[in-house]
Amino acid sequence: MAVKDVTRFGIQRKIVANMTTESWQNIPHVSYQYEPDVTEFVAEFKKFSAEHNKEGSAKITFNAVLLKAIAEAIEADPMINAHMHYEKGLVRGKVTTFDNIDISVPWILPSGEMMTITMKDMGNKTLKEIAEYQADINRRLENTNLTEALYSVSFHDTVEKLKRGHVIKAIKRIYGANTNKRHRIVRLKGAEKKAYNAIPETDRITRKDLKQGTITVSNVGADTRGLNGEVAMLMVIPPQVCVIGIGTLQKKPVVVTDENGEDKIVIKTILPMNICFDHRALDFGEVRPFLTKMDEFFKNPEMILNENA
Repeated sequence: MAVKDVTRFGIQRKIVANMTTESWQNIPHVSYQYEPDVTEFVAEFKKFSAEHNKEGSAKITFNAVLLKAIAEAIEADPMINAHMHYEKGLVRGKVTTFDNIDISVPWILPSGEMMTITMKDMGNKTLKEIAEYQADINRRLENTNLTEALYSVSFHDTVEKLKRGHVIKAIKRIYGANTNKRHRIVRLKGAEKKAYNAIPETDRITRKDLKQGTITVSNVGADTRGLNGEVAMLMVIPPQVCVIGIGTLQKKPVVVTDENGEDKIVIKTILPMNICFDHRALDFGEVRPFLTKMDEFFKNPEMILNENA
């Protein structure tokens, strides 16, 4: 078999590989496919967008609206906004819920690489503030070196592991990152590093932006627009207990009952969503309030489509 090419893992791929391996090895996943009818919701959003998205202001995108709805639905279901600690050998664990809703959002960079950025305190932000937050992240990403930002996260995580007594794991990480030049992480040096560090932290993505949130929301639909398919399973990243995947809007035949009580098939706009959770921490009954609230929002768009909401 002729080898065409060999691509060594960069730091982004290493971090993803480590997190997903830990997830699949340790977490019993439960995945639920949610397919709400968003026909009216989308129509109302288009009207809202035409009225509120003025030139010179941060554009309120459909993604921003969904994040707003999801944040409010999480407030109605605090059990999914949590971290879990489980001791397998002792068969004991605990789930810690949080007041703040800090949503980890995978962000596709102009280079095509992915960085997961945590949007903090989303439960207390208006639509306008969410749009401004997203615009500011995009601005700072233009000044961000992916490797430098992720290395800072990895370095501090390794230090924390040492503090908690995970010496062997920490040593393996250090060895893997600094030995064998084919696998070594290539960082900025000299004048380039000095110039990068001179950029104010307010103008670039830093370790604080990459600190793990309380829940993850992945808008897969933004990357699969125009394709047919749905998000069937996402990985819960420990210690989080839940991840929500947003698919791409699709036209589908749906059975509805008309005013005469007759069933008929009509074309509706469906938004496939996937909610995946750690079965050690949650049962479906503890996830249902989130879905019920999302249903309420999709049936009553005015609850979300308010710039000052």
